[in-house]
Amino acid sequence: MMFCYQCQETAKGTGCNVRGVCGKTEDVAKLQDLLIYTLKGIADIIKKDKLDVKELSEVNHKVIESLFMTITNVNFDSAALEKKIDEMISLRDSLKSKGTSENYHDAATFQAGSLEEKLKKAEGVGVLSTQDEDIRSLKEMNIYGLKGIAAYLHHAINLNKDSDEITDYIYDTLAATLDDSLTVDDWVARTLKTGQYGVSVMALLDQANTERYGNPQISEVNIGVRKNPAILISGHDLNDLEQLLEQTKDSGVDVYTHSEMLPAHYYPFFKKYPHFVGNYGNAWWKQLDEFPSFHGPILFTTNCIVPPRSEEVKSRIFTTGAVGYPGCTHITADENGKKDFSQVIELAKTLDPPDEIESGTIVGGFAHEQIFALADKIVNAVKSGAIKKFFVMAGCDGRMKSREYYTEFASNLPDDTVILTAGCAKYRYNKLDLGDIGGIPRVLDAGQCNDSYSLAVTALKLKEIFELDDLNKLPIAFNIAWYEQKAVIVLLALLYLGVKNIHLGPTLPGFLSPNVAKVLVENFGISGIGTVEDDIKLFMENYFLK
Repeated sequence: MMFCYQCQETAKGTGCNVRGVCGKTEDVAKLQDLLIYTLKGIADIIKKDKLDVKELSEVNHKVIESLFMTITNVNFDSAALEKKIDEMISLRDSLKSKGTSENYHDAATFQAGSLEEKLKKAEGVGVLSTQDEDIRSLKEMNIYGLKGIAAYLHHAINLNKDSDEITDYIYDTLAATLDDSLTVDDWVARTLKTGQYGVSVMALLDQANTERYGNPQISEVNIGVRKNPAILISGHDLNDLEQLLEQTKDSGVDVYTHSEMLPAHYYPFFKKYPHFVGNYGNAWWKQLDEFPSFHGPILFTTNCIVPPRSEEVKSRIFTTGAVGYPGCTHITADENGKKDFSQVIELAKTLDPPDEIESGTIVGGFAHEQIFALADKIVNAVKSGAIKKFFVMAGCDGRMKSREYYTEFASNLPDDTVILTAGCAKYRYNKLDLGDIGGIPRVLDAGQCNDSYSLAVTALKLKEIFELDDLNKLPIAFNIAWYEQKAVIVLLALLYLGVKNIHLGPTLPGFLSPNVAKVLVENFGISGIGTVEDDIKLFMENYFLK
């Protein structure tokens, strides 16, 4: 039996044990568990033998990619996962052969050859193998945080930015999950440290993105279509987008972004491509209804892929990097990181242009440097009372009807409030006509989920400007929507930075045991969402600087 409760939509809020709500099968879930266990074994060897992470770049990058493969809605391909397990066991054994320890954990020594043997082994090493509910909860929270860190580090590595310090922490925490002597207090402390490295990795990725592509600028993005054949690119990897745009130059093929790739339009670098024409559709989960009308190929660079309903759509889906789906063409990079997208481009030329599903434009590009450029105007608006409060509504979107709360919440906020957002949660309100305050739009989109870092930097800058000793004295409230593990590391990063009284929804994580949830409530003021009316009233009670 599988067991997975790493995402917000987990069955009954407690765990998927037959098939993932995301669509993954029992075999895929078990292989992901075994892959994580294998990575723990690699960490065990590295830590016990005191191996220098700086000398293990090939292993490091493969471990990072392996962690990324287990995030929700990234890889559904059991063959790809089995191949990755074999690869990581081989790397693990190579490391072990050079070691000196005589006390390796089973994770560092087990062997499983056939698929049947792998699935049998996986039954004893998954989430439920930790008996103590609170330890299990905290272990998993840290593992999910590591998955988020790995995703962001993977993107940074693709842009030639790496961090041995962050990678070493990943190994340290993976190895710690094998140590049964660690207490609840030990794991609570480590959870905040994981948040610290979440801040570090988002800062690293921010640096990688801005050094390569420039600081995001306020931009209007077209959401209509042209009459050319087109490719839709989804996910988060800007390096993949850059390569695709270079290869489609002068081809007559347009390129549109989907979901979390929307913020690519904000970077100055990408504005030089006249065939980079707009964004198609909405958040990831609407792809089942929107992909049929696009007609052209769809390239998934990261999550969030949803199992397609039809073979016709499936035949147009290409995957790359950590992403995989059975029956879809997977494009790999050469030894220099270059990818050949010619198959995608040639297919696009044979297919119809996309049907228009909406028209107009949406505005974004409010990352930290752009906010700093508006700092005087924002500060004056706060001091004059024109802006009473900022609402950080970053995070993820999802399928549950209860997420309509976020659209209603945004729609009903007082006119003297501003929404700061990042991630695909924005699709719940970024097309609403909420107006502006003295020229400052009431929805300020910083970018992708990792650009939640920009929101934290903005808050810290405001704390400095207003000469406050506590971030929580700012007129900023946090009403965060979450779905998967990158949202978990964003949450842990905010907790590390000292942010309190975060509202988290539409439900609290299923992986929180009652006691761990109590710690988060008592120490950090974490709470779930209520009604729109009650929550707005609660948030607005203390509307100005304390």
